Amino acid sequence: MIKIICVGKIKEKYLNDAIKDYSERLSKYTKIEVIEINEEKYDNDLEKNLIKEKDKILSKIKEKEYIIVLDINGIQLSSGELAYNIDNNFINYPTITFIIGSSHGLHEDIKNSANFKLSFSKLTFPHQLFRLVLLEQIYRSFKILNNEAYHK
Repeated sequence: MIKIICVGKIKEKYLNDAIKDYSERLSKYTKIEVIEINEEKYDNDLEKNLIKEKDKILSKIKEKEYIIVLDINGIQLSSGELAYNIDNNFINYPTITFIIGSSHGLHEDIKNSANFKLSFSKLTFPHQLFRLVLLEQIYRSFKILNNEAYHK
């Protein structure tokens, strides 16, 4: 199973439609669950708010999940390498969980407890758009793993 935990909601219909499309495509290969966590209203205490989001995220994670956090300072992989990472970790873990933080990032405890820190780029992406990009890359990974044609 693939689980994606995201901080923040998507309001744009076109993004929700595209996310739904890729989720349906992925369902051919694996169970997919997207969990939205409400972003905290930020005041002057960023650390306090990141702790609240951390607690919400951790409440959605079960034992024996392989955790991948999306972090600009993480390791960049090719699509083939991501496919291999997913395939290799399904051997020992029934669930691979991707975590996308808020516009303010993730609490360091979440980053430090992750099995893997993944970066798609040094560029900054809107979190709503990034969810779609992540789903597309996971879908591409399953196409690669099943030796199925997919556009380049």
